[in-house]
Amino acid sequence: MKPSSWQPPIETSAVEDQIIKRIKRAKLFIFLRHHRHQIFTSEFQVELAGIFKDSPRGQPPVPPAMLALALILQAYTGVSDDEVIEATLMDRPWQLALDCLDAQKPPFSKGTFVAFRTRLIEHQMDRRLLDRTIEIAEASKAFGPRNLRAALDSSPLWGAGRVEDTYNLLGHALRKALGVIAREQGPPTRGNSAGSGRGVGRRIESEGGD
Repeated sequence: MKPSSWQPPIETSAVEDQIIKRIKRAKLFIFLRHHRHQIFTSEFQVELAGIFKDSPRGQPPVPPAMLALALILQAYTGVSDDEVIEATLMDRPWQLALDCLDAQKPPFSKGTFVAFRTRLIEHQMDRRLLDRTIEIAEASKAFGPRNLRAALDSSPLWGAGRVEDTYNLLGHALRKALGVIAREQGPPTRGNSAGSGRGVGRRIESEGGD
């Protein structure tokens, strides 16, 4: 059985438009909301599903594309695995990007998220995820692709054999390149209904509300 395909809406709703208007600094969330359907095409989702073809434990209960997008957001914000799950319930920009506004329960569990990340790195798909994101960023003119690509190198994946409750398993290329996005676009929004709810994340907690 193949993992399910993720097909969130392309057009923004009135509620989403209001959230987008309130996001002043964390432009990555807006970019991902507007362009997630271009990043995660049906063809690329097949690639992501391919990392599970040799799995004896079956497929993830949620679409790999949603997990991959959450992984990008984790690298951007620098939060832990537990904080990722919390953000899907309490953080409006996260919910905007992941299509889970007003969710009553997390769209995926910590265990599912960690297992997906581990497999992504084992199959060296974290670099592919970055390349795909850069490709769309360049086409949309949303980011400076030259600076982003300059952040990529041929270093081996980082800590692929370890499992820990941090974002360290993202891999060297993914963590480094998303850091460039963070520097170019500014820190995540904080302290209001469109920002990071209740200070989720180390970077969010360190600065407080606007």
